Amino acid sequence: MRTEVGIVGAGPAGLMLAHLLHLEGIESVILEARTRQYVEERIRAGVIEQWVRDLLIETGVGGRMEREGLVHHGIELRFKGAGHRIDFADLAGGRGVTVYGQHEVVKDLIAARLAYGGEIVFEAQAASLQDVETDKPFIRYRKDGEERELHCDVIAGCDGFHGICRPAVPEGVLSFFERVYPFGWLGILAKAPPASEELIYSSHDEGFALLSMRSPEISRLYIQCHPDEDLSQWPDERVWSELHRRLETTGDDWHLTEGPVLQKGVTAMRSFVVEPMQHGRLFLTGDAAHIVPPTGAKGMNLAIADVRVLSRALSAFLRQGRADLLESYSETCLRRIWKAQRFSWWMTSMLHRFDEHTPFDRRRQLAELDYVTSSRAAATSLAENYVGLPMEQA
Repeated sequence: MRTEVGIVGAGPAGLMLAHLLHLEGIESVILEARTRQYVEERIRAGVIEQWVRDLLIETGVGGRMEREGLVHHGIELRFKGAGHRIDFADLAGGRGVTVYGQHEVVKDLIAARLAYGGEIVFEAQAASLQDVETDKPFIRYRKDGEERELHCDVIAGCDGFHGICRPAVPEGVLSFFERVYPFGWLGILAKAPPASEELIYSSHDEGFALLSMRSPEISRLYIQCHPDEDLSQWPDERVWSELHRRLETTGDDWHLTEGPVLQKGVTAMRSFVVEPMQHGRLFLTGDAAHIVPPTGAKGMNLAIADVRVLSRALSAFLRQGRADLLESYSETCLRRIWKAQRFSWWMTSMLHRFDEHTPFDRRRQLAELDYVTSSRAAATSLAENYVGLPMEQA
């Protein structure tokens, strides 16, 4: 099989790249190891930055998001028993975020891809990348028990942290930057109307908690825990008790809404970046190149930023013969990635309890939260980063 761009992975990065390339008249084929059902039901976070929302609408795949997504113009920070709202509309020029699950974005992109006749090969296990240092790279993959090849001009590695694309780069080419946090998030999906219209981030003496949502009927809630937490030690009653303790404030009648727990799991917390994000005709995107802790809500947004940069570079290369944008792909993306890493690290460090924290550290943490919620300059910095830095500035 032959195409212009071979894409490994049908997550948000791979699907959005294929969609943007289609709009430029560039052919691509997506190879996805899993089934369509698995990909569409794989639950991930879903806070969409303003510019990503605008891009989805502009490119014709944002209709359902406009109807069903929950637009937020602020978040609440809770500490010392009180809540403090960060007003995005006021601080970030009217911009906001949209709560819309990543798997819903994936569904919309798959539907659009198939509607215009684009090819996604599901249950196609990529085995190896060949000749990436030449102008005729190809992907070996297995489908229906047969070994096959996808020949292309460029390979986009959109296959996540555990995929085959990053390891295909020869040893010594890449530099790795990583921080593993000594805690995780125990998250639940509950059939309960969210107790707040906006996300609540709580810094409690016992640890962090977050109230989020997936719809007007489904709540998504998290509590800080050990990264290797035994879920058998966390029956629903204990989870709700801890959420009440960490989220509810004093002096008002606000209460957390409970409901049947539909899903429960632990998310590890890490920061990871690889440099450069390219080698020969292979270009890494999304989780294949970087991971951020979920505190800053940047994962999917960074992946879509990568492929927006890459699609423009590929258009210039394949249609105009210009290689300059492809050559600077990694440098361009990494500017934004490291700003997102800084913001995610800062939010994580400000809101979570670390085992090594002394009473001094805790009071310093509370002073920082007090400053962020009482200084317009500090609150503006949080708001601008949370809603998403404009592409031309990052």
